[in-house]
Amino acid sequence: MFCCFKNCMNGFSLTPSVPIRVKSNPVQLDTLHMGHEVVIVKGGQRVCGSGCALGNAPLVQNKAYFEVKLQQGGVWAVGLATRDADLNRVHGGVDKESWCLNSDGTVRHDNVELYHLKPGSRESPTSELLVTTGFSNDNENQTENEKPESEKGEESAAVMPGEGDIIGVAYDHVELNFFLNGENMEIPVRNIKGTVYPALFVDDGAILDIILDNFRYPPPSGYAKIMVEQSLL
Repeated sequence: MFCCFKNCMNGFSLTPSVPIRVKSNPVQLDTLHMGHEVVIVKGGQRVCGSGCALGNAPLVQNKAYFEVKLQQGGVWAVGLATRDADLNRVHGGVDKESWCLNSDGTVRHDNVELYHLKPGSRESPTSELLVTTGFSNDNENQTENEKPESEKGEESAAVMPGEGDIIGVAYDHVELNFFLNGENMEIPVRNIKGTVYPALFVDDGAILDIILDNFRYPPPSGYAKIMVEQSLL
């Protein structure tokens, strides 16, 4: 835990002589809505520890976009959640209040596996993306041939995010889409309900940095950074 905290604090100083920079963007990770063992540093931009941290502003505009840099690997999840989500969990999408891409290659909601990315390599990007119709943990041990026809998914090339990668998250109140280093991962999530916030889950040494402006990759057409609600009135 100390090693994780040390890495998480890298570049962050408590020395009072260091001038505090006023952020022009008020959106950041929310210390009032995070798990008991979560640590937020770097002006609300970095999360480590164990649990989930939400953003402090909901996605209320028509097309909102943010990015997450996988600073250090471990157990992590990235996506959206309401404030009713269990923020002490370390996996996303295991309740009805979160929709997340997880480090184990699953995209989950309400503990249902919506997609499963099979691991691959960037040198030989031949890994498969198993697009499921949604099945529970009881069916996870079935082979593809043993599953009913209604539960067999489509397959296409995909690569799981790794350390240093940028995960883009785009939401338009119809679909949630994930991007890997600027490329659409083609794993849309629909039927999202309620007021949702950026959600970053970490455990086992994972460190995530949220990027809320000055994006590393151009947002999809029509999408923009998260705006606070007052600016939309």
